Amino acid sequence: MAKRRRVGNLLALAVLSVLVERPRHPYEIAAVLRERGKDQDMPIKWGSLYTVVANLERHGLLAAVASGRQGRRPERTVYRITDAGRAELVDWTRELVAVPEREHPRFEAGLSVLGALHPAEATELLRRRLDRLTEQLDAQRAALARHAREVPRLFLVEAEYDLTVREAEATWVRGLLDELTTGALPGLAAWRAWHETGAMPPEWAEPAERGTEEH
Repeated sequence: MAKRRRVGNLLALAVLSVLVERPRHPYEIAAVLRERGKDQDMPIKWGSLYTVVANLERHGLLAAVASGRQGRRPERTVYRITDAGRAELVDWTRELVAVPEREHPRFEAGLSVLGALHPAEATELLRRRLDRLTEQLDAQRAALARHAREVPRLFLVEAEYDLTVREAEATWVRGLLDELTTGALPGLAAWRAWHETGAMPPEWAEPAERGTEEH
């Protein structure tokens, strides 16, 4: 029988990865995650941190070990990871690393309906995206080089991966822009005519109808 996954969000994984080092209270967990830029690696909703910690404790993946108050600060409970939590962290990490999973970024969704824009507008928007992406990549490379002087590479591989993926995106966008500006993109004239006349090109009508029937 397959193991039933009890943890269902990446913030829970991040919490377990921090507590495997040593016990901490939720405020300290959040501080460590922010310091390490984990919100750049995965979607984190900081407002749900305490709920996630409570759920992990309820499932036996964390255990409260101490509770105290300093001055007028609210009482803080320190949590440690349990043996079950360690096993869950390892099991989930194995799955994330070994099993490919299709993701659907917002850019891909936008590209899927790019035809809704006039080619001239699409070209301008893609130029803007490439300009912003280029700036972000320059900053990302500088940050990675700076961290590499102080942090073992093992703890930077996710940043390397993200940089490589985004560099590939920039290369692809640059290629598409070249096709748009030189007129080399197949169907560009028909795309432009569609927006300027309001009539779908005959060569597009049959495939569009066939797609509707298949769905």
